[in-house]
This record gives sequence, structure tokens and C-alpha cells, in this order.
Amino acid sequence: MKYLLLIGGPADEAEDSAEVCGREDVRAWVDEMTRRGVLLDGELLHPAEDATTLRVRDGRVLLSDGPFAETKEQIGGYNLIECASLDEAVEVASRHPVARTGLVEVRPVLDPADLPG
Repeated sequence: MKYLLLIGGPADEAEDSAEVCGREDVRAWVDEMTRRGVLLDGELLHPAEDATTLRVRDGRVLLSDGPFAETKEQIGGYNLIECASLDEAVEVASRHPVARTGLVEVRPVLDPADLPG
């Protein structure tokens, strides 16, 4: 099953995503998970201030600048992994260096075959 790891932390303490990616411990995690065959993809994100939020109301597209919600935490990147179970996905996520100072949300990816209709 595929899982999305949302990598983030406190907005006021967040490191620049490029700095995090360049850290030796993060590179070691990427190398290990690639070697294990569980890491499928991953990217860094621009800061939340660069986000554009979209809503459609009454047929009109409404855009606003910035993050989708007022929050004290922000997502700085993601990794897409494939694991045999949630337990394995949690083990993989727990090894991510950012988990020690920020957060890693583990979210199962919905298989289109499981959608109704």
C-alpha cells in the first residue's frame, strides 16, 4: 500500500526546505529508503506564504494567497512510500530525521479501485 508522508514542523521554527534536504541525516534516510525499495517519490515545497488556495463557490473560482488554514505548523515537503502495512510505514516515517524536531504525518493513499461506482 502507498502512504504519503507529509513532512513539517512549527511555522516559526521551520528550517528552509533546501537546508533540510541538504542535511546529511536526511540524505542518509533517502538513501536507506531507496535501497530498501520503499521510497517512490519526494519533493520539497515552497513556503506556505507562496501557496494559492482555491475554492469553488456558486460556480465561481475563488483564490486566496497563503496557506489553506491558519496554523502554527506548515508542511515543507512530502515523500511517497510503499509498504506492506501501516506498521512498516510508521517505522519508515519514524526514521525520518525531521520526526525528531518536527512532524511526519503518515496518510494512506486511497486506491482508485476502492472508490464506489
